[in-house]
Amino acid sequence: MISDRTGGTRRPGYPVAAGVFAIGMAGTTLPTPLYGLYRAQLGFSELMVTVVFAVYALGVITVLLLAGNLSDEAGRRPVLFCALGLSAASALCFIFEGGLPMLLLGRVLSGFAAGLFSGAATAAVLELAKPGREARAGFAATAANMGGLGCGPLLSGLLAQYAPWPLTLPFLVHLVLVAVAGVATWFLPETVGHPHRPRKLRPQGLRLPPEVHGVFTPSAVAAFAGFSLLGLFTAVAPSFVGETLGVHNLAVAGLIVFTVFLGSTLGQSLTERIGVRRALPGGCLVLVVGLVLVATSLAVTSLPVLVIGAVCGGIGQGLAFRAGLTAVSRAAPPAHRGGTISAFFLVAYLGISLPVVGVGALTLGLGLRGAGLAFSACVIAVAVTVGLYVLRRPPVAAD
Repeated sequence: MISDRTGGTRRPGYPVAAGVFAIGMAGTTLPTPLYGLYRAQLGFSELMVTVVFAVYALGVITVLLLAGNLSDEAGRRPVLFCALGLSAASALCFIFEGGLPMLLLGRVLSGFAAGLFSGAATAAVLELAKPGREARAGFAATAANMGGLGCGPLLSGLLAQYAPWPLTLPFLVHLVLVAVAGVATWFLPETVGHPHRPRKLRPQGLRLPPEVHGVFTPSAVAAFAGFSLLGLFTAVAPSFVGETLGVHNLAVAGLIVFTVFLGSTLGQSLTERIGVRRALPGGCLVLVVGLVLVATSLAVTSLPVLVIGAVCGGIGQGLAFRAGLTAVSRAAPPAHRGGTISAFFLVAYLGISLPVVGVGALTLGLGLRGAGLAFSACVIAVAVTVGLYVLRRPPVAAD
C-alpha cells in the first residue's frame, strides 16, 4: 500500500483523486443539452447528433486499445495530467467552434481524455485507499465516474438556460474546474512503485491476465448493456424531450439526463451491502425494469414515466456496473490492474457508441419514438440474457 505521507507532509488521498476523476468526466457530457442549439445553428440531422456523440466513444475506445495500460508503466499522475490537458483542449474546441469539424474534433479529444481517465483515475482512487477503506474507495471511483457524467449535462443545461453565452459559458466554467483539478493532481502521491517511460504504443486488444478470465466476460457484458442505456439518454433523450414532449427548457433536459446518472450512483451505493454475487444479476433485472418503463414512456409520451424509468434503469446500471468493476479489479493482479480496468471500460464504451448510432440511423425511418422502442427491446434482451447467465454461474472470485 502506498504511504499517504511524503517528506513528512500529509498528501491527499482517494477522495481528492475521485474529485479529479469527476471533473474530468463532467467535461465529456457538457454538450448533451446543447445539441439542439447546435442543430439549429448548423442544420444537421438527428443521425448526425448520434454520430457526433459516437465520435467521442470512438476516441475513448482508441485510447483504451492503444494506451489502456499506460498508467501501469508511466504512473497514474502523468496520465492524469495528460487527460486534463486533453479535456481543456476539447473545451477550447467548443469555445471557438466554427462548424461541424470543430465539434467532431472537440468530441474526439474529449473521448481521448475519458479513455485515459477511466483506467488511470479508477486505479489511482483504489490504490490510494488505506487498509479497511477499499470498499469506500471502490464506491468513490464508480460514483466519481457516473456522478461526473451526470453533473456535466446538469451544469451546462442550467448555464445555457439561465446565463448568457449558452454555447460558451459551460466550457469556460469547465476550464476553471480543470485548472483546479490540475493543482489537486500535482499534490496527489504516485501509486505506481517504479514508473518508467512507456514502450511504443501499439494495439493491445483484450489480452487479459489469466486471473480475470472467469470474471471478465459476464461483468463486461453487463456493463455494455448498462452503458447502452446511458448512451441513449446522453445522445437522444434531450431531443425526445423537446420534439415529442414539447419541453424546450435546457435545464430540464439536463436534469432528466442527470437523473439516470443519479440513479446509477444510488445503485452503486447499494452494491456493497447487497454483495457482488447478487448485485450483478439483480442489477440486470432492475435495468430491464427501467428499460420497460423507458419504452412505455416513449409509447405513451409521458415525461413522469420517462423520469421514473431513467432513475430505475440508472439504479440497475449502477448495481451491475460497480459489481462488475469490483469483481474485475479484485481479480486483476496489481501489475495489470490499470490495463484490465481499461479493457472493462472498453467493452462498456462499445455499449455507449454502437447502439446509439443504430438509434440515430433508425430515426430516419422510424422516428425518435420507433427507434427508441426498438433500442429498448434489444437492450432488454441483452440484459435478460446476462442476468440469467450470472444468476446460474456467478463470477468466480466475485466476493
